[in-house]
Amino acid sequence: MTELTTALLAAYDEHMRGLGVRAEDETHDSDGPLLRKYGGFRGFVTSPRPDLGLRGDALDELIARQREFFAARGESVEWKTRGHDLPADLPARLTAAGFVGEEPETVLVGLAAELAAPTPAPEGVTVRQVTSPADMRRIAAMETEVWGEDWSWLADDLTTRANGPADFLVLVAETDTPRPEVVSAAWLNRTPGSEFGGLWGGSTLTAWRGRGIYRSLVAHRARWALDHGIRYLQVDASPDSAPILSRLGMHAVTTTTPYVWTPPTA
Repeated sequence: MTELTTALLAAYDEHMRGLGVRAEDETHDSDGPLLRKYGGFRGFVTSPRPDLGLRGDALDELIARQREFFAARGESVEWKTRGHDLPADLPARLTAAGFVGEEPETVLVGLAAELAAPTPAPEGVTVRQVTSPADMRRIAAMETEVWGEDWSWLADDLTTRANGPADFLVLVAETDTPRPEVVSAAWLNRTPGSEFGGLWGGSTLTAWRGRGIYRSLVAHRARWALDHGIRYLQVDASPDSAPILSRLGMHAVTTTTPYVWTPPTA
């Protein structure tokens, strides 16, 4: 790793290994070296430091406790792992305990100052900040078209967060004429108590891809981040997105793979 990526990884480990903001229906607690939340969409556990500090049987017992805890609640749980974490055999032990590994993603971190160069949207497209429920419904409809599944739930989620504390930004890219159409959308949320912001969204309708819209959305969010005291921007990127973000100036610092355990149905 270069000196820069080493420093970015250290900053990530210090600030980005928590549970995030607690939703109204969630409980946050801990079990030994793990942080844990439950009561929402599904449970989530993570280690607040790169070395979990347990090995062998002690680690197997910790894994089994999470499985038993969420089984009693009838909830599935995601265990978030990172590629540089210790012990190295954690993924194998999770698999042996019935957790299923999902697709790995690349963790990229960038400096907002380096990503904020003015990058206008293509001709005929306007990027603007939105907060209204009507605009969030338009975003959800666009996401539904992109992914071919029902994303209507996203409208309420974005509306709530965009109208909460001033640490959440939602942008749309929409056509100018004859009737504005949302062709892409993206959002940014600050990690509480840190100089980090997470980049989310960026899905674009097929006919509008390859025109620089995603690049423009990244630059807009980076400028907003600088105005709000956010130094670092972070993404857990798919194999398709990681090369694009690298070209924009973000740096791959590690990987992350979710391991999910689902309780058996009756």
